[in-house]
Amino acid sequence: LWPERPDRNRFAPMFKKILIANRGEIALRVIRACRKLNVQSVAVFSDADSHLPFVQEADEAHYLGPSPSADSYLRIDRIVDLAKEYGAEGIHPGYGFLAENANFAKACEAAGIVFIGPDSGAIDRLGDKRHAKAVAEEAGVPVTPWVKCAGEADKETVAAVESIGFPVMIKPSAGGGGKG
Repeated sequence: LWPERPDRNRFAPMFKKILIANRGEIALRVIRACRKLNVQSVAVFSDADSHLPFVQEADEAHYLGPSPSADSYLRIDRIVDLAKEYGAEGIHPGYGFLAENANFAKACEAAGIVFIGPDSGAIDRLGDKRHAKAVAEEAGVPVTPWVKCAGEADKETVAAVESIGFPVMIKPSAGGGGKG
């Protein structure tokens, strides 16, 4: 598919250093990809994760906060501050935690740090499943049948679900991060 290039691993990386705003296996995979791309990796960790392999494998590792995610991996201000303090040009969110948080992407943009993911506008526009499906339908992209329901099993909702046919999956419209 691609022609062989003897120099294919000899290129100037897009970044010199990135911070990985995640933990465990997710962070480890990003760290290993960074190594292959000659990009320095900065791991951040909570109390609960200080002994995990991703902390040892990263080029740098810095304490983020206590074990509860709300006090560590969900602290936008602390993550952006650490990226600035240690010279990271980009932040890779991994998935989960802040990966689909438009405010996190905006904070990175405001700090002059590249958010390695969709821009904040795309997250804002497409984080809501109903809106994302409407955009896809307008563009002529096939989507699975769906109906908007109020969340209560009233006659109207039951009729709407029956119009699709079973089986059905009921999901909240809000985006990722455990919200749908």
